[in-house]
Amino acid sequence: MKVEVLNSKGEKTGRTVELLPEIFGIEPNDHAIYLDVKQYLASQRQGTHKTKHRGEVSGSTRKLFRQKGTGGARHGSIKAPIYVGGGRIFGPVPRDYDIKVNKKVKQLARLSALTYKAKENSIVVVEDFNLEKPKTKDLVAIQENLKIQGRKTLMVLPKQNKNLYLSSRNLKENKVVTVSELNTYDILNYTTLLFFESSLAVLQQEKKA
Repeated sequence: MKVEVLNSKGEKTGRTVELLPEIFGIEPNDHAIYLDVKQYLASQRQGTHKTKHRGEVSGSTRKLFRQKGTGGARHGSIKAPIYVGGGRIFGPVPRDYDIKVNKKVKQLARLSALTYKAKENSIVVVEDFNLEKPKTKDLVAIQENLKIQGRKTLMVLPKQNKNLYLSSRNLKENKVVTVSELNTYDILNYTTLLFFESSLAVLQQEKKA
């Protein structure tokens, strides 16, 4: 599959790039995508939730009333869960929600997601450009030239670019990542993938490695 390379003004450069079938044309595996997205979302959870059990709440340890002769149930502590202000039974405790997904499954999921985007013609390739200084207005103008303004756009760079990152930070529907940071969830979550021309070369080298 070939995609035309545009410049930052939205004009055709006359060049095309080949989207390799082993990256953008595999047989998608939906279950691999499910596992990878599940793992990604689980790892975003802090897991710092905590409630106090009866041994942690403050309160007196004296016995409330005598054991027998009251006609009621026996009680030994005001901190028992049955009382208001007492500890909580089976409350949440700090834990790690991360789950294990094999490396090859994650790779398959990412390639499957890229294949879906290629089938939807949601991949735009632009000639490498840079901004002289961080300025959101300039980045918005480039997106308007590329006719992707207003879409949820994932910009994929070959390496870190501080000016582009800072320029996109105020754009709610945009995100800038490097090829090494590309993940299944982001690929599926954004409507358009904006690849720098050199990013595709890096992606293909990673695949061969």
